[in-house]
Amino acid sequence: MRKIKIFDTTLRDGEQSAGINLNVAEKVKIAKQLARLQVDIIEAGFAIASPGDFEAIQTIAREVPGVTVCSLARAMQADIDRAWEALKEAEDPLIHTFIATSEIHMQYKLNKEPDQVIAMAVAAVEYARGRCPKVEFSAEDATRSDWDFLCKIFSAVIKAGATALNVPDTVGYATPSEFGRLIAYLKKNVAGIDQVTLSVHCHNDLGLAVANSLAAVENGADQVECTINGLGERAGNAALEEVVMALRTRGENFQGVTGIETEQIYRSSQLVSALTGKPVQHNKAIVGANAFAHEAGIHQDGMLKNRMTYEIITPESIGLSQSQIVLGKHSGRHAVKNRVVELGYTLTEAEHERVYRQFIELADKKKEVTDTDLEALVGNEGQSGAKEYELDYVQVSTGNRTIPTATVRLNHKEKLHQEAACGDGPVDAAYKAIDRIINRPVVLKDYTIRAISSGEDALGEVSVKLADAESSFVGRGLSTDIIEASVLAYLNALNKLVQSS
Repeated sequence: MRKIKIFDTTLRDGEQSAGINLNVAEKVKIAKQLARLQVDIIEAGFAIASPGDFEAIQTIAREVPGVTVCSLARAMQADIDRAWEALKEAEDPLIHTFIATSEIHMQYKLNKEPDQVIAMAVAAVEYARGRCPKVEFSAEDATRSDWDFLCKIFSAVIKAGATALNVPDTVGYATPSEFGRLIAYLKKNVAGIDQVTLSVHCHNDLGLAVANSLAAVENGADQVECTINGLGERAGNAALEEVVMALRTRGENFQGVTGIETEQIYRSSQLVSALTGKPVQHNKAIVGANAFAHEAGIHQDGMLKNRMTYEIITPESIGLSQSQIVLGKHSGRHAVKNRVVELGYTLTEAEHERVYRQFIELADKKKEVTDTDLEALVGNEGQSGAKEYELDYVQVSTGNRTIPTATVRLNHKEKLHQEAACGDGPVDAAYKAIDRIINRPVVLKDYTIRAISSGEDALGEVSVKLADAESSFVGRGLSTDIIEASVLAYLNALNKLVQSS
């Protein structure tokens, strides 16, 4: 079977999801996990978009070997120069340049005639090839473009030196049959197309991103651009885990295979969820909490007799373990470290030690620490870093006939600062007390709470989005006490804001 390349754009298009703002350290952590997942290409960002994007791409280019590292660039010399500056130390760099090709975009966004757009595309590709050995060209809004015009511009950029062509369904407008016909038409009518990689990039506005991507593969596409958990602009992109497992499970339909290490899928999903603060919906295909859950009696009976009756893929194939090792407060460092390794995580000794200390604190509060709890602690390690403010103490008083109040004491540069406040509830009161201590105008944009595990002593996770006048960051907190988890999440986001200013 032919090889289907997986182009991961979690760090570029995925980060463009509303409410996501990753720092450099978090992007590098995700990039290293993507390398373990064995994606073919990591689109690490849009170099000219911000100094943070540039630094992240440059760091990933330096520190993540064995994978192609890519930066997006508009069809402009300044963009291409900035992209190359960020990528030049990469083992295998790729510049991804684009320009819109639909009539509505050319008229209203670019204010250009079609021949001008072709000239700009050719000039950009030639300029990029003068710097980088690999150049991908994207025709933005391709699915609403004239097909013959697409053939004309694609033929021109191949002649100019493009090594890959990308066909984006930018607004998620296409249907699978239509998109498949477009790919087949391009394969037949673009001069030189057999000499380059043909890629697709599908958005999920109509819920068809994965279906469209697979239809493209059926009709000759060599590469799929996708994101972990389907993150991306608006309704998101094609979900990597769904594309990959569809190709693995129904390979005979597509005559194509990927090089993805599928056992790394689940932990990749969990890491991205933890660092972005975006929980995975329970009924999400492949990686959702219910993906391998069976409640109906008929289903349970079938599963007990033969798992294949109701499971077409195994949990183990995506890195989920069916065994549960009982870990508690008497478990030692070696047992905890061994279980973390068995779950597929690669940590430094310092990171193992920090996870162990968090484990001991959790084990003092819970009878049993499950694999799910342990994975949450490992994900929480991704949030570690310099802490401007640390929680020393929190106490709340609340009730249905009591005004909620909170007293919070923070450690800031080895000095303790304490304040109290009232609020609409205990969490609101605690946040107001923290605001009094930091004396910095911030706004709570989002607050999400969920149980990591089950039972009365379940580990709770809180994600918040905190913003000031210039930027916003996501924070995450874990605790069996949801008030403490809420305060830890707030402080985690706050520390990121302080460090960024």
